[in-house]
Amino acid sequence: MTQSIAIALVSGGLDSMVSAARAREDGHRLLALSIDYNQRHKVELDAAAKIAAMLGAERHVVLPLDLRAFGGSALTADIDVPKTGVGSDIPITYVPARNTIFLSLALGWAEAAGARDLYIGVNALDYSGYPDCRPEFIAGFEKLAELATKAGVEGAPFRIQAPLQNMTKADIVREAARLGLDAGMSWSCYDPTPQGLHCGLCDSCRLRSRGFEEAGLPDPTRYATHP
Repeated sequence: MTQSIAIALVSGGLDSMVSAARAREDGHRLLALSIDYNQRHKVELDAAAKIAAMLGAERHVVLPLDLRAFGGSALTADIDVPKTGVGSDIPITYVPARNTIFLSLALGWAEAAGARDLYIGVNALDYSGYPDCRPEFIAGFEKLAELATKAGVEGAPFRIQAPLQNMTKADIVREAARLGLDAGMSWSCYDPTPQGLHCGLCDSCRLRSRGFEEAGLPDPTRYATHP
């Protein structure tokens, strides 16, 4: 029986690393997709390359797409990254329609490669309130994929796999450990220091640090300021 192919979005972060590892555990051949969107924390692409190689991805495509041309986010414009803690509003680190754009690109590769499963590391519990991390978004995009593709209308629909959807950050840290992953390979910080350290104060650093603390596992991350 021919082994199925999965497209995994690999940003370089902990969540996407665990999600891609789950694709491999599920028995798929792995194709890894990273987007170089001229993000402030471009160092995550180096982590993505290491993660894709570690997971044995058959191909790792780093696709350039300069979202700084649009701006509208602290990650793609000259706007300060918030450092005051995770709030209740959608933060300025939200990149407009990012997961819609990324999944659309993954969908295009999936159809070309004959893959039916797309893995994305979103979760709706410990996150910064981004609307494109919610289960409703994942379900909606899956329906869109069915309507928008030749494969979908001919009866071979796509599955958007979000295996971390209902996990806390602590759950994800534990899952990384269960899968035997080196969490230190991943990168989460939105605003790296010139010395190549996690800043320790942005939302992503705070969520990462809290996840390790609540999981009761050592945090391998090098922070400039401990959250």
